[in-house]
Amino acid sequence: MLLRLKIVEEGKEMSKTKDMQRFIRHNRDETGETEVDMKKVAKFAAKMGWKLPIPKDPIDILAKEFSRAARDEIEYSKKTGRPYRVNHAISNKQGNETFFVWVDINDASRGIMHKSLNQRREQMVGDGLQLTYDADHWNSLHPDEEKIQLEMDLGFDIDLRKHAADADDEAA
Repeated sequence: MLLRLKIVEEGKEMSKTKDMQRFIRHNRDETGETEVDMKKVAKFAAKMGWKLPIPKDPIDILAKEFSRAARDEIEYSKKTGRPYRVNHAISNKQGNETFFVWVDINDASRGIMHKSLNQRREQMVGDGLQLTYDADHWNSLHPDEEKIQLEMDLGFDIDLRKHAADADDEAA
């Protein structure tokens, strides 16, 4: 069965996303696999006539690579000896477009750093919310099994890891 995109001008991206989600389910049904490799799904879709996307602009690809390199730059505090991320992204909206600018934590103003750190915190909150919904759903499907309960207060875990890093430093 060939699933075709039903893209209409309004809601174009949502329709494409829904079609892709349906195709993933179709792929699971066809292959019987419960653990899905998306590269295999993409190859299967292409064989079935799914329109391949237009390759990205090389400048966009290079910009993503620079962003990844910026995000991965770690230095160690001269005061604490602990690692910190040097470059921080700040998202900005211009019309319907969201773009990111990067700042060096060593040069950033308090306002800019506050905005960047709060944006990252909001990502964590969003992840925690979705994780809770996912656990709640699984628990509702398996009422006879022990519920999966996840602690959402991460303060204790963060403190443990901070102190583990201190213990590693002392052992060295």
